[in-house]
Amino acid sequence: MKYCSNCGKEIVKMIPEGDNIERYVCLHCNTIHYQNPKIIVGTIPIYEDKILLCKRAIEPQYGKWTIPAGFLELGERVEEGAIRETKEEANANVEIIKLQTVYSIPKISQVYLLFLAKLLDLDFSPGHETLATKLFSFEEIPWNEIAFTAVKFALKTYIDDKKNNRLEMTHVGFYPQHI
Repeated sequence: MKYCSNCGKEIVKMIPEGDNIERYVCLHCNTIHYQNPKIIVGTIPIYEDKILLCKRAIEPQYGKWTIPAGFLELGERVEEGAIRETKEEANANVEIIKLQTVYSIPKISQVYLLFLAKLLDLDFSPGHETLATKLFSFEEIPWNEIAFTAVKFALKTYIDDKKNNRLEMTHVGFYPQHI
């Protein structure tokens, strides 16, 4: 960031008065430009004892399997974003059941909010960011081909919850610091 989005003047990186974190500040109009984590929202679409996964048609992790998820848009509720991403990536109609997983990756400034969702029909197909869509039983999930740690965590905790009849829980996960 070089210029203030408020007035267009050059900005400096400094710790503003009353703060303890270095931020971009415009000394002309006194605007502090906060940089916050990106919010990723998505669903674990379920139908009976199967989970709908999408094979990615974009980087990162091209050709790997994931759940339908993506960046939350401005002005959008997290549930709306999760439903929108599911429609965009899998052309699937879902109904949110509950928040399943909150997963933080501070190293890349991302926070995942992943919802358990009921697949309303079997009329799904790949969207423009997806090579293929497929329902997988728990035993069929291609674990070595899952794209992201947050997705692996969400899938494993959902399957564990389902097998142990603990579906009222929401799980919080943290990306390992050493990676």
